[in-house]
Amino acid sequence: MTSDPLAPLLALADVEPAFTQAREHVDAAMRHRALRRNGGQVAAEVSLRAAVASAALEDHRYDLDEVRAGTVTDPVLQGALRVAEGVGGLVDLWPRAPRQVLARLHVLAARGVVPDDDLGRLTSAADRIDALAGLVAGNDRTPPLLLAAIVHAELITLKPFAGPAGLVARAAARLTLIGRGFDPRGIVGVEAGHLAREPEYTGSAGAYATGTPDGVRSWLRHYASAVSAGADEIAQIGDDVLTPSGT
Repeated sequence: MTSDPLAPLLALADVEPAFTQAREHVDAAMRHRALRRNGGQVAAEVSLRAAVASAALEDHRYDLDEVRAGTVTDPVLQGALRVAEGVGGLVDLWPRAPRQVLARLHVLAARGVVPDDDLGRLTSAADRIDALAGLVAGNDRTPPLLLAAIVHAELITLKPFAGPAGLVARAAARLTLIGRGFDPRGIVGVEAGHLAREPEYTGSAGAYATGTPDGVRSWLRHYASAVSAGADEIAQIGDDVLTPSGT
């Protein structure tokens, strides 16, 4: 049996307890009563908020209600919305053809932002992307949360595509959480968790890029915190669905 190459990362100080806590937050959120009868409505709201948050992390910031009303035409925001809508159809393909999925995500994210000839094409780090694809493909050994965190960190560090590559990184991480069963319904808005802790998100990503154990540890702890925050938002959205404003 092939060992998990990422397993040693769980031994970094405070990482495994942080991941355990994130799992507990997600499990608690999944028991919210709004998900029983209004799961589709909650999922749609989470998806919208995740897209708006992901665009904001690219420094394209818009009011949620304006986006909901359809009045924002910014191509980066529109790309984030396309990615959010397209993720569900790429879940099964992701562990079989990761590079193909990354290219497709970039097409969705960067249309109207970069020249058409650059859509879906790597601009750098081909060898590292090959290595990442090899790590994703058929990997049922690495814990889903750990794998998603590394996928995200590698892609935002490498920036292998032109334009809003962060949209691709966050979507690839979401695909990992969904496909590996950590968040099978795709309703944990980790992107909102990153935005809520934006300075930490930026700082820990930079720390990860150093390649040091402390840098990697910083990123993994942040990622767990963002998942917990995203899970906690499910309860807020569920409460809003059950008790709409004005009632």
